[in-house]
Parts: sequence; C-alpha cells; structure tokens
Amino acid sequence: MLNIILTISLLIISNTFMTLAWYGHLKWFHNYGTISVIFISWSIALLEYSFQVPANRIGFIGNGGSFSLTQLKVIQETITLTVFIIFSRIVFGTKIGINQIIGFCLIILAVYFIFKN
Repeated sequence: MLNIILTISLLIISNTFMTLAWYGHLKWFHNYGTISVIFISWSIALLEYSFQVPANRIGFIGNGGSFSLTQLKVIQETITLTVFIIFSRIVFGTKIGINQIIGFCLIILAVYFIFKN
C-alpha cells in the first residue's frame, strides 16, 4: 500500500514540474528569448525526472511494485491531465467546459477498464 501512495505522490509532484516546464514559460518568461526559455524549462524538467523515474521504479510490478507498465502509463496520463486542468485554471484562468468534463469522464472510464481484470 505504501508503494502505491508513494508512486502516485511522486507522479503528482513530477507532473507539477512537467506542467511548469512545458507551459509556465508562456505566463512568466514571455520576455525571455527562446534559448533562455529552453534552458529554464530543461532545468525544471530535470526536477520532473528526479521524481518521475523513482515513481516508475517504485510502482512497477517488475521491481516489486503494484502496477503494470500500462497501468503506470494510464495513471501518469490521468495525473498529467488533472494537474494541467488545475494549472491552466489557476494560472491562465482557463474555463472548464462541458466538453472537457465529458473528455475527463471518458479518461476515468478508460482507467477503470485498464485496471479491471
């Protein structure tokens, strides 16, 4: 149970850094040149990898974890979209419409089927 909580927690942290690296520069570093932004984003992405790699190693069933490779990927994508929705709402003020809600529900349905035996 601990490895499940640790895996998901590390993936949430990882995806927070990933979202900052991929999209944060659009809000906070728009006055910087492209090369500078690439280096800033790569620096943030290094932090992302510092959490993602251990999360996958801890969570992978082949290393004594609880998740198959497919399950890890689906968890990661679900967390990515969740973090992105929260980030885009808070930082950019993006409105969440019915299409996004339906799409997210379909992703949750996909998670259900991926984990169903």
